[in-house]
Amino acid sequence: MDGTMGLRGLLCMYVVPLLALQAMPAQGSPTGRPKGSEKRQAVNTAVDGVIIRNLKVNCKVTSRFAHCVITSQVVNNADEAKEVAFDVEIPKTAFISDFAITADGQAFVGDIKDKVTAWKQYRKAAISGENAGLVRASGRTMEQFTINLIVGPRSKATFRLTYEEVLKRKLTQYDLVIKVKPKQLVDHFEIDVDIFEPQGISKLDAQASFLPKQLATQIIKKSFSGKKGHVLFRPTVGQQQSCPTCSTSLLNGDFRVTYDVNRDKPCDLLVTNNHFAHFFAPQNLTNLNKNLVFVIDISTSMQGQKVQQTKEALLKILGDMRPGDYFDLVLFGSGVQSWKGSLVPASAANLQAARDFVQRFTLEGSTNLNGGLLQGIEILNKAQGSLPEVSNHASILIMLTDGEPTEGVTDRSQILKNVRNAIRGKFPLYNLGFGQNVDFNFLEVMSMENNGRAQRIYEDHDATQQLQGFYDQVATPLLVDVELQYPQDAVSALTQHRHKQYYEGSEIVVAGRVADHKLSSFKADVQAHGEGQEFKTTCLVDEEEMKKLLQERGHMLENHIERLWAYLTIQELLAKRMKLEGEEKANLTAKALQMSLAYQFVTPLTSMTIRGMEDEDGLKPIIDKPPEDSQPLEMLGHRKTFVLSASQPSPTRPSSNVMQLPSQVTGGWW
Repeated sequence: MDGTMGLRGLLCMYVVPLLALQAMPAQGSPTGRPKGSEKRQAVNTAVDGVIIRNLKVNCKVTSRFAHCVITSQVVNNADEAKEVAFDVEIPKTAFISDFAITADGQAFVGDIKDKVTAWKQYRKAAISGENAGLVRASGRTMEQFTINLIVGPRSKATFRLTYEEVLKRKLTQYDLVIKVKPKQLVDHFEIDVDIFEPQGISKLDAQASFLPKQLATQIIKKSFSGKKGHVLFRPTVGQQQSCPTCSTSLLNGDFRVTYDVNRDKPCDLLVTNNHFAHFFAPQNLTNLNKNLVFVIDISTSMQGQKVQQTKEALLKILGDMRPGDYFDLVLFGSGVQSWKGSLVPASAANLQAARDFVQRFTLEGSTNLNGGLLQGIEILNKAQGSLPEVSNHASILIMLTDGEPTEGVTDRSQILKNVRNAIRGKFPLYNLGFGQNVDFNFLEVMSMENNGRAQRIYEDHDATQQLQGFYDQVATPLLVDVELQYPQDAVSALTQHRHKQYYEGSEIVVAGRVADHKLSSFKADVQAHGEGQEFKTTCLVDEEEMKKLLQERGHMLENHIERLWAYLTIQELLAKRMKLEGEEKANLTAKALQMSLAYQFVTPLTSMTIRGMEDEDGLKPIIDKPPEDSQPLEMLGHRKTFVLSASQPSPTRPSSNVMQLPSQVTGGWW
């Protein structure tokens, strides 16, 4: 983005929701100050006659489903038109469901349609290689959009963005992290998080790393009781000032909201409006020992910081191994080498020897990815067949690479087939793609085909923590071969209900439709293998409790369960189609598109155009989801400016005076 656009701020919120937000100052003076602080002076926060009157983020979470609305109002007090830039950052897993601008009493709303139809309006721009309307780009955990807009003299405009997402439980909690960095004072600044969880809220906290402890205690309001929780962050201008006479803001860091729900029952069923959501996270289970093999890329492209950070992460992970675990290490460059060639117990002596091996290994040659993976798979397969003491362990294969296969078998379809035939569904494969030069779609498909998932590790100072953080999520398996079963005549359109492993601190969520008049026979049977015994439980629906919940929360709950189901279903259809071709892929694509349109989600198959807006070429802006490998926003060196169509002539486009408006959003899906 053009660096001349003025002061900008950023809020990032991930959860697994992630909310990002950028704001410009709003005119006003301090309306309060912390007890005992120095007197603060009034600060004029207008920029070139343009002010942000308010910036509010209202997020309602019901049964893990987040519905967030971000509203910002800008006022142009100048006698001439001004150009403003409205930025939006949204996690890659969140779906925008509404965007509107209100100006001079007129509403300009978004229309969601299939991507092909929407982009016909932008054929000219697409052919010329320009970005259409909103700049589209990918960041580490979010997608960023921006729209430049002309605001007429002595007029105001209000922006409203709505997005929705299912929150994923990770490491025993749902985590909303808001990275606050507005870089200026905001008159009416507010983050309001309202949580309703039918299981009851067991803990709720909110912290701001950028505030002194005493001030944070005073201005962050948090409370929870029973099913309801609330967090409010509404700092006055005086409380935002970095010093009593400063016009700069001290809001610069993480604002974190964490919560979890009661786990009195092994599972919880919610049924409304002929849709159900089943949350499964049993407690007090004995940890399963694990058989763990790391397959590590040591090709020369890993040189420098990448190999150093990989070694640091491996050393930390080895230090966290449990005495009952078994493990081995496989390295692949041009050739393949293993540390032991078979699983060994995580004894003190073996762990020290493994640490010595990690510290000593050096890089070599090309990338024999196929050979490395097959060697790791063979070690796990042989152990399960020849070592009775590990036959009941949870086997896990983790592969890390920073490039594409260049040695041995390099054909991707053949590698996928080889890995699939070798694993045969017996254990999950987790692929970690280090940096931007990996074929991440290839790694994703391979993991999905083998009951795992892929994650990108970003080349940054915290790559070691990224690797460690991923391992922590799978470090403690509790159940294997988990299957959630429902009466066949009572349900349809189920989301994924078979999982290879269930890990401590996570949660399995299944949703689907319940047939008419089948609620009385609806139930969920869960079976899995635990430490030394079979795990079985049955979950029933309490119809009276469902009625009470609707009364407590109103119809919001009823609507959320259906939209939660739609969200999960679309996500799964989009994932499944990645590994299909031909008619099968076309059928899944059509189904995902149909649901995206029915529930008005901006997904990779749909785009949003804004009625009543156009650029200098008469084209409307488009909001859609960028691909995984799209360019970072700062690398895109041009922008398009839009005007609001009305009965009066459009204001003349100014040559400068660009002012940055709030950007925002939320999300997280592992």
